[in-house]
Amino acid sequence: MSKPSMLHVIKSVLAAGIGVQSNKNREIDFKHGSLPAYIIVGLIATVLFVFAIVTVVSLVTG
Repeated sequence: MSKPSMLHVIKSVLAAGIGVQSNKNREIDFKHGSLPAYIIVGLIATVLFVFAIVTVVSLVTG
């Protein structure tokens, strides 16, 4: 198998973030994936998640 696509990396990071990553995908990630790609996508996903939470709390509290 070749290097995973960026879409696969994004799906994998999101699935792992909510705890539903399949064993098959995890093996593909570790065997063929690039660590910097997963770290960058993970950091971006984390920042977006925090931004979303802050925005929702800000809207709810007025």
